[in-house]
Amino acid sequence: MMAFLFLRLRVMKPVFAVLWGLLLPLAVGAQTSAPGAKPGVSKSATSKPSPKKAVDKKKAKSKARPSVHADRVSRPQWVESPAAVRTPKPLGADELAIAERVHLGRLPCELGASVRLEADANQPGYFHVLGKGFHYRMHPVSTTTGAIRLEDKKAGAVWLQLANKSMLMDQSKGRRLADECAHPEQMAFAENMKTNPPPVLFDTTGMGRPND
Repeated sequence: MMAFLFLRLRVMKPVFAVLWGLLLPLAVGAQTSAPGAKPGVSKSATSKPSPKKAVDKKKAKSKARPSVHADRVSRPQWVESPAAVRTPKPLGADELAIAERVHLGRLPCELGASVRLEADANQPGYFHVLGKGFHYRMHPVSTTTGAIRLEDKKAGAVWLQLANKSMLMDQSKGRRLADECAHPEQMAFAENMKTNPPPVLFDTTGMGRPND
């Protein structure tokens, strides 16, 4: 029996040698075909994403995190209410006293023009100054000359009332919109000035002449 097994192994030894000679080159070729490859890591896991996928990731990241500009725009801005914008600050006692002396109604002006003054029923001391092509909302302003002055600061318009006439000026453009406007009281004062001129403040007689 032992002799039979020894004979069988002796016969199979060349077969094993042939098989080893065939498998050894295959194993060596598999190792050299992937140098530096880490065991257990596939090629798909180590490969870098394509540029298109990287751009898509950046876009998704930017959409997920809103920018500072978008945050500022989305925040509600504080806006004054219409009542706060249209309702001006009440006038003082001095301004209200000036408002009582303003001539109201339609005042004829030079060159066939006219200006109409109306008191604002909703706000004491304020006036609507209307004419062809303009409409101002004015209030009194104190002056050192004694003249009555109404202003619309937002529009840059000024209404100046003197004893004998009134005029409307556009200070933003530096021109007069209406001149020689007169209320009946101003007309009477102007006629009185013609017959009774105001006294001369300085005596100019004899100026530039030698004393006798």
